[in-house]
Amino acid sequence: MLFYPRTGQLFLMDRFLGGTFFTFGIEVISFALRDEEDRVDPVIYVFPRMTKCTFHKFGASGEIESHDALCILPINIINEKIYVFLWFWFLLLAVLTFLVVLYRFIIIVSPRMRAYLLYIRFRLIKKECINVIIKKTQMGDFFLLYMLGQNVDSMIFKEVIHELARRLGYQSKDLIDF
Repeated sequence: MLFYPRTGQLFLMDRFLGGTFFTFGIEVISFALRDEEDRVDPVIYVFPRMTKCTFHKFGASGEIESHDALCILPINIINEKIYVFLWFWFLLLAVLTFLVVLYRFIIIVSPRMRAYLLYIRFRLIKKECINVIIKKTQMGDFFLLYMLGQNVDSMIFKEVIHELARRLGYQSKDLIDF
């Protein structure tokens, strides 16, 4: 597993919420799907809405008196919504990150995919030129060419690629001789 700094944030948030954050969204979904008679809101355990408060005040005799009361914590109602959103947001980011890593892995492993990406992105270049270049270059060269193609005019890039293919051994009458 790749370690990103954001992974540390997940572990810290889980630790802050008493080890309940990793399963938080699953518990919220299962709560919503249960029958109303036998369901207990899992969010209440993490973010209680009511608690016992002890108030200390000066009484009529000048002594400090303690009063116990129930206090409503409206900020926890907002917090529970924020953390449910954060759980689903992190889940979405984890899925997207996995897909990007998979995409990059396929590009690194498969020369055929690199050739396909160059052909799809730069349609002016002949397919045979792309194939020659991909066969005789490495992954870093592909990345450099791909970035160059995104930052250079398409006609100039076409000429550069055709000249590179010619120097790598591609023979054709169609290519411009320099």
